[in-house]
Amino acid sequence: MKKIALHWKIIIGLVLGIIWALISSQLGWSQFTIDWIAPFGKIFINLLKLIAVPLVLFSIISGVANLGDPASLGRMGGKTLLAYLVTTVLAVGVGLLLVNLIGPGKLVDEQSRIDNRISYEIWAADEGYEIKDGVNYLQDPKFMDRAREISDLSRSELKDASVNDKMKTADAAKKAGPLQPLVDIVPDNFFRSLADNGLMLQVIFFGLFFGISMLFIDPKKSAPVTRAVDGIMEIFLKMVDLTMQAAPFFVFALLAGVVSQMAGNDIGKVVEIFKGLSWYSLTVVGGLALMVFGIYPLIFKFFVRKVSYFGFFKAMGPAQTLAFSTSSSAATLPVTMECVEDNLGVDKKVTSFVLPIGATVNMDGTCLYQAVAVVFLAQLHMIDLTIGQQLTIVLTATLASIGSAAVPSAGLVMLIIVLESVGLNPAWIGIIFPVDRILDMCRTVVNVTGDATVSSVIAKGEGLFNYNPNKEPEAAFDIDEK
Repeated sequence: MKKIALHWKIIIGLVLGIIWALISSQLGWSQFTIDWIAPFGKIFINLLKLIAVPLVLFSIISGVANLGDPASLGRMGGKTLLAYLVTTVLAVGVGLLLVNLIGPGKLVDEQSRIDNRISYEIWAADEGYEIKDGVNYLQDPKFMDRAREISDLSRSELKDASVNDKMKTADAAKKAGPLQPLVDIVPDNFFRSLADNGLMLQVIFFGLFFGISMLFIDPKKSAPVTRAVDGIMEIFLKMVDLTMQAAPFFVFALLAGVVSQMAGNDIGKVVEIFKGLSWYSLTVVGGLALMVFGIYPLIFKFFVRKVSYFGFFKAMGPAQTLAFSTSSSAATLPVTMECVEDNLGVDKKVTSFVLPIGATVNMDGTCLYQAVAVVFLAQLHMIDLTIGQQLTIVLTATLASIGSAAVPSAGLVMLIIVLESVGLNPAWIGIIFPVDRILDMCRTVVNVTGDATVSSVIAKGEGLFNYNPNKEPEAAFDIDEK
């Protein structure tokens, strides 16, 4: 009897987790699910993060050291950054195109949009922002009474602590100097960087610095270090294999917990959340689907060619389903590396360099989501963004993605900065916050798929792409010695 492929097992676990959460919500067991099942999902994410940081460190050192030539590193680095930049701009462009065509914010009832517009004008007046579209409802006599009613609500303090926290984080990022992201890349204490998954760029910097330094010393002296690093990396990859054997159960627990926390003991909450933001959610998901099932396969078709349409998704299935479950590019990274190396046939010299960087700086899904979210919120408040403002979104979202940590909902923090770049109220993230976790799961799939696409393109250009269409993806996570 043929074994069920791992990615199908994960999908089954995912579906069963959602079903369990909905049933437990109906029966009033949500707290039981949160207390006794959801923690296993957290354990799974912790296991993956435990592996991710050292794997990134040793894989980068190994990849750079095995290149043997600093010029090769520079060439590959330039190609990598350019490719990631292109896919990011494409993602933002797709998001802006769809949100302008569909207009999800314009599909809300007119009175709600008028109220939103009035609250926006009150906020703009308080904060000293210029209303650029020239419309002013506050000066229209027929809206005076309504404006007075809304005024007290608009000036009231935010009640949502999670939104407040994200605004404070974004405010700190905004106040930093223009070169602060560059400063943040260089660690002052490497061991502190290892202890914080949010400082992955610092780990990457150290790995690159260490690996490059090895290229400039006598090969006889560096060879033992290279062998040790390669051996340690193999151990961490085996840890991935062992962890993935239990992935279906862990994913079940993870999804059961996420849905139970959203629904509580009232399944109607989930329905109402998505009903109110349905067109916005569909626009985001539509854009993300276009990237995964359209843009990336086209890039493969033109630049890689060897892999069939379905062959690519078969190869990346385990990483994509895991990305959806964990909402974390960093947590998924170990599995992404195995899928790209073993299933797509990308050489370790490429994956060990390109994928860790991609998991940190390449956030195509996040950028697309930010573009859709900003324009949706503007439409919801009857604000017509100019072409110039939308180009600002492209630039800001692209740059913000570099500083967006590869962890769940980090994009929501960066969205605040994008909103402020076009003069919109950052507190509006509270409007879309209820559906952010589900959309975050979807956009992480895009991030991971984009990383795999770019690494394959780079490998093809470097002559380091050896795809075997006859290899079963399941073999990548075989716990037996390879």
